[in-house]
Amino acid sequence: MGVFVFLPLVLPLTALPIARLAEQHLHPRTATRLLTLVGTVLAVCSTLCLGLLMVVGTAQLPGNPLPDSWSDPEVRAAVPYDVVAGKAAIGALAAVAVSCTATCLRHSRVRRNAWLALAGLPESPVAVLPDDRPYAYALPGTSGRTGKPGRIVVSTGMLDSLSTRERRALIAHERAHLTAHHHRYLLGAQLAARANPLLRPLRAAVDYCAERWADEEAAREVGDRRVTARA
Repeated sequence: MGVFVFLPLVLPLTALPIARLAEQHLHPRTATRLLTLVGTVLAVCSTLCLGLLMVVGTAQLPGNPLPDSWSDPEVRAAVPYDVVAGKAAIGALAAVAVSCTATCLRHSRVRRNAWLALAGLPESPVAVLPDDRPYAYALPGTSGRTGKPGRIVVSTGMLDSLSTRERRALIAHERAHLTAHHHRYLLGAQLAARANPLLRPLRAAVDYCAERWADEEAAREVGDRRVTARA
C-alpha cells in the first residue's frame, strides 16, 4: 500500500475545487446538502485513517493492550515510517477530539444563552428584542420533553430600518433557515473542518450556500428578488 495509506488525510485537498463547482453550478439547496455530506464523509475517513495509523504505529510499544496481530511485520510494512506516523497520529487525534468537543460545547452554550435572552418575551414565532443595533437570526428549537419550537429573533433597530415588504423578506429568510434546519448543515461542516483543516473551504461554501438557499425561499415567498436583496 505504501504512501496510499495516507490518501484519506490529503484527499480533502479537493475540497476547494469541489466547493467552487458546487457554488457555481448547483441549486443552493442541493449544494448545501451535497457539500455537507462530502465534508462529513471526508472528515470521518481522515479521522479513521489517523486511528488506524495510531494503532499500527504503536502496536509494539511496551504495555500496549492491542492484540499481537496488529504488530505483525506485514501489517507494519504497509505503513511507511509506522512508528513515527503512529506517534504523530496520537497527537493529531487528540487535537481533533479537543477541537470538535470544544465546538459542540460552544455551539450548545451559544444556543442556551440565546434562549435565556428571550426570557420574559411573549411566546411568538418572532421575538423582537429592544435593541438599536440591527440584527436578526434564526434560533433553532430545543429538544426533550420541554422542547421549544424554533424562533426568529430580530431587533427593533433592524425592523425600523426596513420597509414592510423588506420585513416580510427578512422574516421569510430566517424562517427558511429554521424550516430547513440549516444549523445542522452548518454545524456538520464546522465539525468536518475541525477534524481536518483542509476542509475549511467546504465550511465556507456551506455557509454561503445556506444563505443563498434562504434567499431563494424568501424571494419565492415575497415574489421580488430586489426586495429580498435589500432586506
